[in-house]
Amino acid sequence: MTFAALQSLADRAALFTALRQDALVSATDDLGDHRWDADMNAGTITFTANADPSRQVVTRAQLIATIAPGPRSLLWAWAHPQGDAQGLAAQLRAHGLEQGIAELFDPELPFPADAPGDESWIAAAAHTVGGAAIEITGRSPYYSAPIGGGTRAVFLLDAPIPDLTVAAAVIALPRILSGLALADARTAVWDLARLAGWSLTWADENYTGASVVDASGSATFRFDEQARIIGFEGSLGAQG
Repeated sequence: MTFAALQSLADRAALFTALRQDALVSATDDLGDHRWDADMNAGTITFTANADPSRQVVTRAQLIATIAPGPRSLLWAWAHPQGDAQGLAAQLRAHGLEQGIAELFDPELPFPADAPGDESWIAAAAHTVGGAAIEITGRSPYYSAPIGGGTRAVFLLDAPIPDLTVAAAVIALPRILSGLALADARTAVWDLARLAGWSLTWADENYTGASVVDASGSATFRFDEQARIIGFEGSLGAQG
């Protein structure tokens, strides 16, 4: 476990987050072997193909937080010397103040006492922070960047990837669901529709299923009594 309050937010957005991260990975994998470079003054992260530097994916980037093993703490960007006090991270602070979530409005969070604080744990914490930021701001994807000394910086990106459609999700979800553990799949499906801007209809008052639809297609999820996904079918094409 990383930061419990942040994890619960990330869990809600887990399905949407996974689809958006998958789209980012696809865009950068198309470059082949590549590097990333951050320009904090310009507010960009650029992914560049090593074999052909003219091939790039340029993204607008806003720092959300840094997670460092030395002080064993997370520092929110609105309190960071290189952060933007009025940027997207400020939305997390405002949400925390509104909802009474101290982990979002305290400028610096110490690691939990039992946290190992090693590279693996920090990477997992960065993913939790990225998911929580997506849940609160609706912006995606995020990028977890190793910046030296075991520290990671988490950025929200405005990347040149298509908006998430039901049709794209229908293609990607069978693969993604096979490797994704969802704390509450029913809530994750509802939040996927909310964040993607799709219409959602529950199958019945017991929430045994849900259908999502946009102009590109439709998909139906079925859930068991533990709110796990036990069936998924999709169809492509304009919906009337």
